[in-house]
Formats: sequence, C-alpha cells, structure tokens
Amino acid sequence: MTRPTARVLTLLEILQSGGVHTAASLAGRLGVDERTVRRYAEHLLDLEVPVEAVRGRYGGYRLAPGFRMPPLMLTDEEALAVLLGLLTTGRSGEAAASAAAKVRRVLPKVLAARLDALFATADIPTPSRAAPEASVMLQLAEATRLRRPALITYRDRTGRLSERTLHPYGIVARWSRWYVTGPDSLSGETRTFRLDRIEQVRTVSGAFTVPDDFEPAAAVQTSLATAPWRHEVVVAVRGTDEEVRARLPKAIAAIPAIEPDDRPGWVVVHMRAERLDWFPALLAGLELPFAIRRPDELRDLVRSWAERVVTYTTEPSTETLKNP
Repeated sequence: MTRPTARVLTLLEILQSGGVHTAASLAGRLGVDERTVRRYAEHLLDLEVPVEAVRGRYGGYRLAPGFRMPPLMLTDEEALAVLLGLLTTGRSGEAAASAAAKVRRVLPKVLAARLDALFATADIPTPSRAAPEASVMLQLAEATRLRRPALITYRDRTGRLSERTLHPYGIVARWSRWYVTGPDSLSGETRTFRLDRIEQVRTVSGAFTVPDDFEPAAAVQTSLATAPWRHEVVVAVRGTDEEVRARLPKAIAAIPAIEPDDRPGWVVVHMRAERLDWFPALLAGLELPFAIRRPDELRDLVRSWAERVVTYTTEPSTETLKNP
C-alpha cells in the first residue's frame, strides 16, 4: 500500500494540474477519506506549498494562482546519478520508473533530452537482488534516529517467521543489500538482519542509547564474515595476503580469512557463500596459482567452467566451417 508521504506528493501532483479539485474526487484518487485529504493539504501548507480551500457548492482544493514548483536544478552529473540510482537499485520497476519520470519532467529541457537519448540507446541492467519495502526502511530509519525500539517480523533464510524487538543501532548497505544491526530480544545479543527479509515493523514505546564505540558498518561486516553459510570454501593460493586481497573484488576483499600455508610462498584463504557458481570466475580473476582444498563440488565447477571457456574461445577449424 502507498505510504502517507507518497500520497501527499501525489496530491501535490494532482493540484499542479490546475483547477479546483473537490475533496470527494481527491479522496477517490488517493484511496483515503475526505478527512485524510484535509490532513494531507495541511501537510503541504506546512511545507510552504500554498494550498487553498475553496468554499461553496463547487469548492475543493487548489494551488494559489501563479504558484509554480521551481525547476529541479541539477548538474549533468547529478541528474545522471539520480536517474541511474533510481533505475538500478533493484526496487520495483513500476515505482522506480514512476519516480524517474517525475524527476525527468522537472529537469531543464536540454538536459532532459540528453538523458532521454542515453536511456534510449543504453542497455542498463537491473540488479536481481531483492530490495526492502520502502515502509520497512523508512520506519526503521525513523526508529534508529529517534532511538526507539522496533518490533519486527522477520523471515530467516529457511523461511521461518519470528517476531522480536530490536534496538536498531544503525542501517548499513553492503553488496547491494541493506542491513540493520543492534541488540535483539530473542537472542539477547547484537544481531544483523537483512531488510528485505523484514515483513513488518512497528515502533514501540521505550528508548535506548547506542554505545559510543559502536560502529554499525563494522558490526555488519563482522556479522557477515562469521555467518553460517551453506558452503565453506578453502583455497590455497600462491601469493601473499596483500596480493590476494588486492586482486579480490572490493566488496569481499575484507571478508576472507587468510593465513599462511605449510608451503612457503602460499596462503590459505577461507570464504563462506550461499552459492558456488560465481567462484570459478573469482578464482580465475586472481591470476595466481591456486588449489581448492574444499568443497569437492567447487573443483568440479572450476573444471566445467574452464572447459566451457576453452570451447568459447577456440576458433573453429577450416574443415568445421566447410562442414557445419
């Protein structure tokens, strides 16, 4: 369901179309009652948007004559960053497209035309990672800022639902996912939860304080590094700790545990993962000799991946071209 803030913005967009709109018609378009429409109009007044209430049989609400929303003044780089962010966050396609369209409508014409050309000719991928519900993220952000406990309904990786009270110390983005971290009532420990697995959240009475030395980003990083993943990967690599970390993608470079191997000049890398299908390309990208200690399944995946790469990169012989 659309949240109140979104409905207030929708009311502003309707009023910007001009004319007087009755409370009944606005209530129908917004999916609320007339009293709520009046409250939304008051919200706009609080934001210094001059909404006028017109009395009489044909009365309703309108924007003050002559009022126009100022154009959105963004540099080329800022506008591109905003639109790319909207279209590549992994959020619902309809919501992202609608928001992007609203931004583009208020851009200067020359800049809007350039961006239209880009999006008409570029193939922009959409991430497949699940995104949290906007209501969940906003309510948790408010609870975090106000230092208020939050009652959450959480679905874990096995699909099991649980209800718990969380003290949200901070919200952190890692690897295209959002996490919240803080003390959890069920375990009595500081835990990390994925926002896209939180189905409901409600702020409850009470208050908490965050320890001065608590770093939400570090807590999430540690939690992810020590989480019980489906696969534990152990690989020996010829190189130093620094060399291996420098060749890993930045998103995971800080996670693996690396220790010296029995063989001089080699190190042992420990990693955890839910899936193994991306490891062959990761290991090949190290461009260092490596030996897979476990799991055996990963050895088979690497062999299969290498065979496919050789097949894809081998030029067909003249005989093959003549006799397809």
